[in-house]
Amino acid sequence: MRYRYRHVVTLDETNVVGNVYFAHYLHWQGHCRERFLADYAPSVLRSVQSGELALVTLSCRMDYYAECFALDEVEVLMKLVERGSHRIVMSFEFLRDGRQVVARGGQTVACLVRTEAGLVPTTELPGELAAALAGFAV
Repeated sequence: MRYRYRHVVTLDETNVVGNVYFAHYLHWQGHCRERFLADYAPSVLRSVQSGELALVTLSCRMDYYAECFALDEVEVLMKLVERGSHRIVMSFEFLRDGRQVVARGGQTVACLVRTEAGLVPTTELPGELAAALAGFAV
């Protein structure tokens, strides 16, 4: 199963040529991730907002296949590729009008807790997050 986030491209997300500036796809990955947390793991989102937990992006990538333009409807599909004790690897697929693949990407995120010594990896994923991710594994 894949988590779906829908987005309508705005004019400010396009460049002088009229197509979507490449960095916005990475921005939309973040929006998708945050909506997933809001929908399926709200306590994790609250822990991030309070500063108790940090979700740190370790790596991200994008491959582009077609251009998007203002007012295009883009659907971002996210799924879990791999999970470890404190790391999550996700893949993203970007569809225009629900059918044309315009880009694919991925992210690796680490779950860290704040201590007096600084950020330290968690020993395991927060329970609510682990349960939510189980339904979105490849």
